Amino acid sequence: MTTIMAASPSASHRGSSSTENDAVAAAKLRATLSSSPKPMPLDDAALTTADKASKTGRLRTFRTSFRYLRQLTPQQVSDFMSSYIIYTLDWSDPVGMTTALGPHYRQRVGDCLRAYYGILNHLCALGAVEKMYIPPVRDLSVSVRDNQLLYERAVARALGLRSGHRVLDLGCGRGRVAAHMATAVPGLRVTGVNIDPDQIGAATAFSEERGLGGNEFVMRDFNDLPLPFGDEAFDGFYAIQALSLSKDLGELFRDVYRVLKPGARVSILDWVRLAGYDEGNAEHAELMRRVKPLIGAVGTPTPHGMEAALEGAGFVVVRSENASIDGLQSPLIRHVDGYFRALRMFVSAAVRLRWLPGHFKTLIDRLCLDGEAFVKMDEMRLITTSWWIVAEKPAMKEQ
Repeated sequence: MTTIMAASPSASHRGSSSTENDAVAAAKLRATLSSSPKPMPLDDAALTTADKASKTGRLRTFRTSFRYLRQLTPQQVSDFMSSYIIYTLDWSDPVGMTTALGPHYRQRVGDCLRAYYGILNHLCALGAVEKMYIPPVRDLSVSVRDNQLLYERAVARALGLRSGHRVLDLGCGRGRVAAHMATAVPGLRVTGVNIDPDQIGAATAFSEERGLGGNEFVMRDFNDLPLPFGDEAFDGFYAIQALSLSKDLGELFRDVYRVLKPGARVSILDWVRLAGYDEGNAEHAELMRRVKPLIGAVGTPTPHGMEAALEGAGFVVVRSENASIDGLQSPLIRHVDGYFRALRMFVSAAVRLRWLPGHFKTLIDRLCLDGEAFVKMDEMRLITTSWWIVAEKPAMKEQ
């Protein structure tokens, strides 16, 4: 495993101008943006050679993760199963957090996340979701992985990334999205942050193998703020389905604002609770209880809440929408769920025949639990994991 020892940030943050001046500056920028061309739509043209070159070999990836999972110790399996407790909780309920995890619950959540993702990334790599996210549905005629590439290309365009730029990838996983970005935009340097040492090691090795020496990966819990980067160090920022793990979105976005250059943009794809969800509806609440552990969500943000947190940090939101065709991801969710259910049948048979250790069935059974609940919530338009927000740090200097 290779980690980057980043320099400590300076203490400076966004200037403490008055609320009135902030409002005036934001209004001016909104006027400028409204008179400018609208943000480009997602580019759904055929994938390029550079896009396809970033793909991993499915068979090789499957074999590597299969061997890793086969050799897990009983303690690793136990820690993974125990980690699911955090997904029955919510950042918005600190009393519940403290009762379940103790007064140092933030640290306990971090410990659980390391145990969870250290195994989950290998389970996902057995299928089409090695990047650990189901993408927005952009083209139903292509695969889940190609829909991921289509979305990632749209992110690069929305951020205006070009050669020489440095971009921050928060919750970088195994570094596969970072590799696509750096391959599609030659000369781009991606800095990835992740809490799990196993994924940091995989991301570093993959970038080195692909000759992407400009990419670097930092092992860090992004709830441990400030981030280990200097002021105005990055030309862009993106996060993909990671921010429900943030204890305080406002605090996180203020630090992201600090590390971005003026005029830089952020792109966020995440899970959100939609307006149709009713906490007082017993069916809705039960579906939520089942789905949060499946998708690995601690918080339950809303689009408005995320926008407000960004604007409170000083950003101007320029795009906030469901990036899936007709606002539904269920076709891709069903595809992924069907694959893993078929894999579960094979694993169950192999365990019965003693070809595989028993813990393999334990892991696959947990992974496959409640996929239909995820589909139902998506089709009822109660939640989505394809809400896309693009925001900008004002380029103008406040007077």
